[in-house]
Amino acid sequence: MVLKKETAQKTAELLLQINAIKLQPQNPFTWASGWKSPIYCDNRLTLSYPTIRNYLRENIANQIEELYGKPDMIAGVATGAIGIGALVADYLNVPFCYVRPEAKAHGRQNKIEGHLEENQNVVVVEDLISTGKSSLMAVEALREAKANVKGMIAIFSYGFAVADENFEKENVQLHTLSNYENLLEQAEKANYITQQEAEALSEWRKNPADWK
Repeated sequence: MVLKKETAQKTAELLLQINAIKLQPQNPFTWASGWKSPIYCDNRLTLSYPTIRNYLRENIANQIEELYGKPDMIAGVATGAIGIGALVADYLNVPFCYVRPEAKAHGRQNKIEGHLEENQNVVVVEDLISTGKSSLMAVEALREAKANVKGMIAIFSYGFAVADENFEKENVQLHTLSNYENLLEQAEKANYITQQEAEALSEWRKNPADWK
């Protein structure tokens, strides 16, 4: 769920400006999954732009407080959301931890890095939602540590139906600053793409696994 239209449009505009999101319907990318995709998103680039990272930090933090009040802890999902998660925690002046996709094979073999106490209210920060699988693995790890996961806020979501199903199944609230619909609307408005390209990008989202 995107909370605010104005924020969604502005976030999409900023991500397009710095090529954190690239749209190439004529020359698609290949994801690690093997999917052919006309879009590639790397929100870690936002950390290199102080004005943009501050915009994201403040809007995520404000939405967290509006939705949940001030949490006891912010948890970032490794590795893409460690940076933005730490910035949000700093803005809210609350502790921060991050969650690895799997426990370290050495040392203390931590999966959660940071000091997390049982029954603390935690909001998870993520940079990007595709299927939601890795994000929900982080939630599972936090719940196993007996944290009270209030919900998750991400910078951007592709809006795949499978992600909605996965989050609903695990009973996790997901909110995002922006999403695919707002991205296409903003990209066409700002002449990043033509109407024909926008239609091709819309088709991809319906069945990304088989898109050519």
